[in-house]
Amino acid sequence: MPRFSVIIPCFKVQGFLRECLDSVLEQSYRDIEIIAVDDCSPDGSGAILDEYAARDERVRVLHLEENAGLGRARNAGMPHATGDYLFFLDSDDTLTPGALRAMTDRLAETGDPDVLVFDYARTYWWGGTRRNVLARVLAEAGDGTFTAAERPEILDLLMVVWNKVYRRDFVEREGFTFPPGYYEDTPWTFPVMFSARRIATLDRICLNYRQRRQGNILSTTSRKHFDIHQQYERVFAFVDARPELAGWRPFLHAKMGEHCLDILAKPDRLPPSDKAEFFRRTAEVFRAYRPEGARVRPELRVLEGGYAAYRLRRQSGRAGRELGRRAVRARGAVAGRLGRVRTAVHTRRPLDPDLAVYSAFSHRGMLGDPAAIYHKAREIAPGLRGVWVVRDEEDAALLPPGTDHVILGSPRYRRVTERATYLVNNVNWPGTVPKRPGSVHIHTHQGTPLKYMGADLLGKPGARYGVDVPQMLRRADRWDYSLVANRHSELVWERAYPCHFTSLRTGSPRNDVLVGARPEDGAGFRRRHGIPDDHRVVLYAPTRRDYRRGGYVERIDLARLAADLGDGHTLVVRLHPSLATGPARGMGLSELHRRGVVVDATDEPHVEEVMLASDLLITDYSALMFDYANLDRPIVIHADDWGAYAASRGAYFDITSEAPGHVARSYRELAWLLASGAWRDEEAARLRSAFRDRFCEFDDGRAAERVVRTLMLGERMPGPAAVPRARSVPAGRDLLASS
Repeated sequence: MPRFSVIIPCFKVQGFLRECLDSVLEQSYRDIEIIAVDDCSPDGSGAILDEYAARDERVRVLHLEENAGLGRARNAGMPHATGDYLFFLDSDDTLTPGALRAMTDRLAETGDPDVLVFDYARTYWWGGTRRNVLARVLAEAGDGTFTAAERPEILDLLMVVWNKVYRRDFVEREGFTFPPGYYEDTPWTFPVMFSARRIATLDRICLNYRQRRQGNILSTTSRKHFDIHQQYERVFAFVDARPELAGWRPFLHAKMGEHCLDILAKPDRLPPSDKAEFFRRTAEVFRAYRPEGARVRPELRVLEGGYAAYRLRRQSGRAGRELGRRAVRARGAVAGRLGRVRTAVHTRRPLDPDLAVYSAFSHRGMLGDPAAIYHKAREIAPGLRGVWVVRDEEDAALLPPGTDHVILGSPRYRRVTERATYLVNNVNWPGTVPKRPGSVHIHTHQGTPLKYMGADLLGKPGARYGVDVPQMLRRADRWDYSLVANRHSELVWERAYPCHFTSLRTGSPRNDVLVGARPEDGAGFRRRHGIPDDHRVVLYAPTRRDYRRGGYVERIDLARLAADLGDGHTLVVRLHPSLATGPARGMGLSELHRRGVVVDATDEPHVEEVMLASDLLITDYSALMFDYANLDRPIVIHADDWGAYAASRGAYFDITSEAPGHVARSYRELAWLLASGAWRDEEAARLRSAFRDRFCEFDDGRAAERVVRTLMLGERMPGPAAVPRARSVPAGRDLLASS
């Protein structure tokens, strides 16, 4: 008996069906059966299903003699299901890699609940991806099981059938089936969730919900949307037949009103000539099922009036929003004029010779090179006053106690940036920051460049999508000094940013702590994350891809890598900062972190501490490798898509031929490198040494001091010495025993 019975009804989906089936059959978890229901589809869907059934015994096909509709096609598949759990997958949607493995692990962890609710992402026909906006509900549900009454917020999620799996004996015992018509998910999902005694959640994106440009049933303009009223009547009938569910009537009444008004408000659902009738029918049902004494929420009271009042309210709401937008534009124009006046006033005041303003990573806090310079200035130039620019009060709260700071855009922000003598940043300052004669703009960059930057992006239209390169260069015109860690960076920055700045061979200030690393450094990170002292820490740091909208491409199955590393090892994952707030972590990383399979270090503010705590770096094309090389610890490059990456983004050299260690071009090669011990052999050491000679050239551990003394105090200081002598890798056993 398989673990999952995946029931896939098919009707006019031949363009999407193969992708759907492949996403299920290519899962690493294989204990499944697919019951594909050809709902008398007039296209080639039935033939595609037969083709898949002929080559994979896990696929069974039912050909219906007449079109039954989505709900009844699912019903037709259920009697043939033999799995522990039923999963109803729409034939134009797809599973994400590793989804079924994550589901079965969570089911086992929670003792086979009646229902498991998982996360999804909307994938749009134009290439965009957006995670479920209520994903937090899944994370906040906790580790165990619950009922809907105990956590009613679970019903705030999209009430559809396909973001859940259902224990088959629970479904059979309760006799759940799908009704005919549109909105068939409604009279299935509410009864299921009301009845389930044990519900569990999985905070992982397991399904891509395709948003088709055309052909989506619920986005088709039709009178069939009137069906929603009958579907809710079915739900009320279910509740009325079970006295123990009577307490749900007020909730269900409000949900029905919200749902119907949402359909009415959508421009593509109802023919304009039918909207008044739909409103009247909704109002009738709303009155008929209103629980005695129930309070109607303000936004639903419109259903107690007529259609004319509803339209007037909608029109006034649109007019109010338009007036609001105009007011915002007007305020912006006035603020711009006032800002120019204030700038003119403040620029008549002299610069403050002891004021330095710092910002890092678009004002996210005390981080990176600017932070290293700030700390060194406090140590050797206490007369200088340092002020940090942060985005908001939330970021300000993360600064060390007593740190002088300003909020971006505030009056004090304008005053300090207009009068500061020293402005230190690793990202361009906003255009409103003036470049005054006598001020010193120090640009630190964010590391050694492998991928194209600045003006070089002009030849890469995909990579520069959303980037205003001319504006970027106008802002770079304010730089006085560009800090470099090697001659490669010096040449690249002068080409990528054709502006009037001076390159300074200072080294990277943030790398000072790496150059002077001690064996005990990084212990704090290990303690915070419960990593045993005797574990080897493997850091995996993937970067973003410019050939995929959103930037995230899952190149490695993290659960598999963690398992292949074996006992005595901890896998730490740090995503590129641009991926931290997108769907990438929902694709499994958050769930694996919760279960202790991996450590998610994406939110760690100080990446230097993460590097210090690790014994091996596995990366693809992240600039982190250039910093990590200062530790003289092994690096493995996983370059299975180097051709696509280099073609889409552009690269200044071929990292696969000038790598800091061995290169794996597939996961199989990566696993061999780890298992065989080749990751730390003599050839790996030779490659790393050559890489350090080239890219750690000016990192001598005194970069921050060099910046402060030469640029802020006007003192002379020797340039950086040669690359520090290679240090041995921290003592410890082999990462994996030889196979």
